[in-house]
Amino acid sequence: MIDKKPFENLIEELEDSGKYRVFNDILRERGEFPNAIWYGKYAIKSIVNWCSNDYLGMGQNKVVIDAMHTALDQTGAGSGGTRNIAGTSHYHVALEHELAKLHSKESALMFTSAYVANEWTLVSLKRIIPDIVYLSDSKNHASLIQGIRHSGAEKHIFPHNDLEALEQLLRDVKGTPCIVFESVYSMDGYVSKLPEICALAEKYNAVTYLDEVHAVGLYGETGAGYADQVGCLNKIDILNGTLGKAFGVQGGYITGNSTVIDAIRSVASGFIFTTSTSPIICAGALASVKWVKDHNDLRIKHQEQASKLKDMLKEVNIPVLENETHIVPVMVGDAKLCKKMSDMLLDDYNIYCQPINFPTVAVGTERLRFAPTPLHTDAMLHDLVDSLRKVFKRCSVQT
Repeated sequence: MIDKKPFENLIEELEDSGKYRVFNDILRERGEFPNAIWYGKYAIKSIVNWCSNDYLGMGQNKVVIDAMHTALDQTGAGSGGTRNIAGTSHYHVALEHELAKLHSKESALMFTSAYVANEWTLVSLKRIIPDIVYLSDSKNHASLIQGIRHSGAEKHIFPHNDLEALEQLLRDVKGTPCIVFESVYSMDGYVSKLPEICALAEKYNAVTYLDEVHAVGLYGETGAGYADQVGCLNKIDILNGTLGKAFGVQGGYITGNSTVIDAIRSVASGFIFTTSTSPIICAGALASVKWVKDHNDLRIKHQEQASKLKDMLKEVNIPVLENETHIVPVMVGDAKLCKKMSDMLLDDYNIYCQPINFPTVAVGTERLRFAPTPLHTDAMLHDLVDSLRKVFKRCSVQT
C-alpha cells in the first residue's frame, strides 16, 4: 500500500507557501460569455470571467456550435481510434488542410493539445536530426522545456530576447542548431524579437521552431499569428499553434514543409499511440478557423479593449506590466497576497481572475493576469478597475 505521508507533506508545503492551486468550479453559459456561474463552497452565483484564454469568445460563437452539432449528428461522439487505425476522419483532414492554408505552409498535423504537439515534435526532431542542438529562450513555456528535456538533445538556454547571447551560442554550436522560442509570451505579454531572430537563423543556417499559441487567431490580418504580422512567416520552419485559445475549441497542431511534417507524423509517439481528437471538436475548430480568418474586426476590438484596460489601470496607479499585446498582468509580487486578492475579487465583487504563482512565474513576480475579450463591455472594464482599486486599498498595497 502506498505511503500517503510524502503526498501530505507536499500538499502542506504548497499550502503554507501560498502556492497550492485551487480549481474554481465554474459553468460557462452559452451566449452569456464572459459571464459564468461559480459554484463556490458556500454560494452559487453569477460572475464575470476575466482570465479565460477563450480570447475572442469563439467557444460561444453560433457558427462553431452549429458545426459541432452537425458533426455530432453525422458522426456520433468519438473518433473510433488512433489516427493510424480508423481514427482519421474527414474532419481531421479538412482541418489540417485549413490550418496549413492559414499559415501559408504545405502541411499541418493535429495533436490532442499544443503541449503534446510541442513535446513530441521536439522529441521527434532529435530522432530525425541526431546532431540537433536546441537553443531555447529562458522564458519558454513548460511544454517546450519538457520536450527539449525529453529529447535528450544538447541544449543551451539564452536570456529572454538576448540577441547577442543567442548569436554567441550560434557561433559556438557544433551540430544542427534549432532556435526554440515563442512569439507572444503568455504571462508577461512580451513579444519576441522575431525579425532579428529569424535573421540570425538565416545567417547561421539554424532551424526555427516557433510557439504561436498566444498569437494564432489574434495577430495578422487573417489571424495567422505574430510571425505573419511582422512579415516573418516564411522564415519559420515549424510553427506550433492551438485550437483552444483564440479559436475557442480544443487541440494543438504544427505546420511546416510537407516532408518535415510527414516525418514527424511517422515517429511522434504522442501522436501515434493515442486516440485521436473527436470529429466534433475538429468540426468546431474548422468552422472557427474559417470564421476568425474572415473577421479582422474582432481582432481590432480585442486589441482596443486590452489597450483601454491598461490605460484605465495606469490612471489609478495599479501596477500593470507594460507590453504591446492583449495580455494584462497586474503585478502583486507575493503568492499569499495574490491568492487573497483573487479570493476577494471573486467573493466580494463577482470578478474571477485566477492568481498566477510559481512555477508558472518566478517567485516574487506573482500576479493577476487579466485577459479582456471583445465581449467584455466598457461597463465591465470600469467595474473591474474600481473593484481592483478597492481590493488593493483593503490589502494596504500602495498604488
